[in-house]
Order: sequence, then C-alpha cells, then structure tokens
Amino acid sequence: MLRELSEHGSPIQRERALSALVESGQFRGVRQELADFSTRPSFREPGAAKQRVICHADYQTRLPGRKCRGEGDPPTGDAAVDEAYDGSGATFDLYRDIYERNSIDDRGMVLSSTVHYGSGFDNAFWNGKQMTYGDGDEDLPEEERLFNRFTIAIDIIGHELTHGVVQYEAGLVYRDQPGALNEHFADVFGILVKQRTLNQTASESDWVIGAGLFTENVNAKGIRSMKEPGTAYNDPRLGKDSQPGHMRDIYTGSQDNGGVHINSGIPNRAFYIAALDIGGYAWDKAGWIWYLTLRDKLGTTSDFEDGARETYKVAGDRFGVGSLEQKAVRKGWKEVGIEIIEEAPKPQPPEPPGCGAGAPDFIRSFFIPAP
Repeated sequence: MLRELSEHGSPIQRERALSALVESGQFRGVRQELADFSTRPSFREPGAAKQRVICHADYQTRLPGRKCRGEGDPPTGDAAVDEAYDGSGATFDLYRDIYERNSIDDRGMVLSSTVHYGSGFDNAFWNGKQMTYGDGDEDLPEEERLFNRFTIAIDIIGHELTHGVVQYEAGLVYRDQPGALNEHFADVFGILVKQRTLNQTASESDWVIGAGLFTENVNAKGIRSMKEPGTAYNDPRLGKDSQPGHMRDIYTGSQDNGGVHINSGIPNRAFYIAALDIGGYAWDKAGWIWYLTLRDKLGTTSDFEDGARETYKVAGDRFGVGSLEQKAVRKGWKEVGIEIIEEAPKPQPPEPPGCGAGAPDFIRSFFIPAP
C-alpha cells in the first residue's frame, strides 16, 4: 500500500510514503536487546494490574519521548494520547479477563506507547519493547488527507500489542508463512479487542481491521477484511487490496518479506468462518482455541498447515473430539484450501543458548515494509 502511494500519490503523499518505507526499512535491521528475554514465561502472577505509560514524541523520531499520561491519570484532551491509553487498557483487559494472561509477557509488563511520532508518519509499529503511532495526514489540509491518526482504530492498537504476545510465545519468524501467521494472530486479537469493546458477536462484527483509519478521500473501508480478504480498499493512489482468501491464490513472491501482510488473509478468513460457525462472542470459544494454539503449540517456523492442525487439536482437547467447535475449525481451514491432516508436527529448530527464539530481528509495522 505505501509502495503504491509512493508511486501514485501527490508530491506530499509520495514523500510521506517514501519516508515511512525508509523508516520501516531502517527498523528491519535493528535487533532489540531485551533484558531477561524468554519466549515462554516461567511464572504467572494472579490478579495482574494494568500499568500504562503514554509518551509524546513531539513530532520527532526519538523514543520514547516525554511522558504525558500514566496509569490512573485523567484524560488529557489529546485524542491520540487518550486513545492509546484506552486501547492498550482494552487489550490488557482482554488478555487478563478472558485468557488469564498478565500483560504482553505474562509477567506484568508495562504497556508503553508513544504517539505523535515523526511528522506525517503513516504507520504504527511494535519494536519489541513498546508501541509507536504516527499521526497520519492530520497536519495536511482536509482535502489532501488520506490517513487519520493511527490510534483512531482500537483494533490497530490490539494488533500491535499482540505482536508482543507472539514475540513472547511462539516467536514466529517474520517471513513467508510463519510471518503471515504472525500478522494473522495480531489481526485475530486486534479484532477481538474491537468486538469486545463494542460488545459485538461474531455475526454483528464488520470483521474489518483499521476501519476509520482512512479519510473520506479514500475508497476504502479499512486496511484488511478478515471476512472478505482482498476487498478492504481499491484506490488509484493506494492500489487494490491484494490479500488472497484461499491457498490457490497465495502470494509466492519476495516482497513484503514473502507476503506476511498479504497471505495473512488466508488464515484470517479461516478464523472468521470458524468463529461465525461457533457463534456468540468470538473472543470466547474461537479466541480461546487460537490463544492456546499460539501459547502452547506453535514454534518459530510453523506454517499454515501447522496452524490448521494445531487449532483443530486444541478445539478437540478443549471442547471435545467431534464437537461443534472442532468441526467449525476444520470447516474454516477447509474453505480456504487447507485440509487438516492429523500427524506429528514438524520438529522446530532448537533455541540458541541464552536467547529466546522469538527475539525480533526487526520491527513489526502495520503496513507492508520496504522491500
């Protein structure tokens, strides 16, 4: 999307898209030094309390910036600050109240966010330690704006924080199908944060990631559609949504780290179908199946077939072999072209001594990174 905009947008739009791509490209080479890093937490603390810190970057690119709101502080009146605060709280609550998880690392990690990052920065990212959000085009005249601020959509906040959960659990490498699964899990729990905040059942949700992010100047309903991959946007400046919804259309090129943001449409649709068939609140049964799979069953190089097989097994373990829930999971994967074959999972490479397998090699950004 940013690549298309860098070629087909107005001069200022091209400049900003290129800047975001360069920024993402620089981040890709950054290795995060995470103290006492472990992909599988060795203990869990009951009764976890939220700890949020929101910082203001003052339109610079140095992190974290100056603190402007802490846990329990009243609203500031700055929409980006308060949305980041509320969205990180809603994400924390989903993981704690539903999945019994104590923050991102399951050890009570402080949820740190920086807003107003850079000038005209059209992206949001998780860097292994914190969330960062750009303001989009809110400094431009209204008729020239394409992007609103990136905190405007609560599912984007849930998405970014879930990259942290993936980092501390399966540690899915950010390339090809494992990377697409990484993006998929971020979308799943991002949409569940949104649905829970709105008190929506699976049938009531729009299943759109990033609704509200685009201005009325763009022909788009959001960044991705989990219900109908490939239909989220179609705009002469941004291009057309290229996500496939079936394995027959899977992207096999080298851009986007082998299609991590593109091919995530396939497992996204599988989850949508399973959740719809199960019915009720998707964060309940379907969410539990996907969470336990992420937490306990997948490894760094797991692919779509691994994800399908393990979600199917978890559904049987939790709700019973042959249960409605297990049948719904099988149906979801089958409808996107993945038949579940019950066999032993492929061996995962050993973790290097003293280093978690999920330590990120680069930042996970919301949009397609630079090639």
